[in-house]
Amino acid sequence: MKKMFLAMIVVLMSTNWMSAQTKTVADKELIGAWTLEWMQYDGEKKIDCGAANSYSSFKYYGADGEYACAEIGLTKGGQVVIMPHEYGTYSFKNGVYSEMGRPAVAPSDMKLTDKTHFQGRWMNRTEAWVKQTEMPEEVIRYIVERCKQQNTPEDVQQFLKQKVFKKP
Repeated sequence: MKKMFLAMIVVLMSTNWMSAQTKTVADKELIGAWTLEWMQYDGEKKIDCGAANSYSSFKYYGADGEYACAEIGLTKGGQVVIMPHEYGTYSFKNGVYSEMGRPAVAPSDMKLTDKTHFQGRWMNRTEAWVKQTEMPEEVIRYIVERCKQQNTPEDVQQFLKQKVFKKP
């Protein structure tokens, strides 16, 4: 009886340990604003972002699939500069991630490590992101609206192609 009791305890403990090891973070935890914590190009040293080098990136994931990405810099004079990168949509279902209609990346290349951190791989770079849980909605919407402006209207594009980028 004592051996059976010990065996049951071992089984229960190993089951709890295994479930803790395989626990995944729900896809919905990606929703919100994120900033780049660090990045590392293959074969190079890790680069800390934010205060460490006056550079970071911003990503926003809306519950409706809205996606925005911007670079954020700090000038030598102390001014924050937001450089819109892209605006569009994303998809994150069952750990499979895609943005801007590009092919989905392998789950190992975009993984939520907990509710406020994810790591990703893009081309030859590994990145770590941290969720900005205290970022005011006004700041998020400002950056998202700036990213929307990244999409230059077609008539403006045509004019600039014809007049600014015309070949002599």
